[in-house]
Amino acid sequence: MSQQKPRDNSSLIRTAASFSGIAIQMGATIYLGNLLGAWLDVKFEKTFLEDTITLLAVFLSMYIVIKKVMTLNK
Repeated sequence: MSQQKPRDNSSLIRTAASFSGIAIQMGATIYLGNLLGAWLDVKFEKTFLEDTITLLAVFLSMYIVIKKVMTLNK
């Protein structure tokens, strides 16, 4: 019987860790944008800032995700 060489899973683990980090960063960006918008709503007595800043945080996080995925695919 021939023994198989152990596979090198370090690049697979590194890629999975990168994607996990991207997901955590995306969630944190959106959450902090929501908190900032809620705080600004209270401070300036407005009703649209929370929605607006949360939406901007979603777009920002999507931009960051796309940029990092393109970097990982190189």
